[in-house]
Amino acid sequence: MNFPDNLRYSKDHEWISINGNTATVGITDFAQQELGDIIFVDITAKGKSLKADEVFGTVEAVKTVSDLFLPVSGTIEEVNPVLENNPELVNTNPYEEGWIIKMKVDNPADVDGLMDATAYKALVG
Repeated sequence: MNFPDNLRYSKDHEWISINGNTATVGITDFAQQELGDIIFVDITAKGKSLKADEVFGTVEAVKTVSDLFLPVSGTIEEVNPVLENNPELVNTNPYEEGWIIKMKVDNPADVDGLMDATAYKALVG
């Protein structure tokens, strides 16, 4: 499994990459493998301001539906438009083309409180 060192990770298996006040969020390689073949990504919170750990959408796989949790507080500004017709990118390229949202982070320092790659690897074993 791949866990890039330049990202931070949540206990709910989301990854986050921050650039200034803007963050990109997706699900980890571990999460997509656990879910199996992803057939639909539904983001219900575009334009909304949410707190950390609030649900911002769902990922539907062949056998299950899983909630997506915001790793830090902020406002969802963009949903990856490519996922509408190609949700399988979350499986094949979760850290690049398979990103799920871009958000404006309320406090960029909150990202530092998330796990680094080493801690996340320890979490998922």
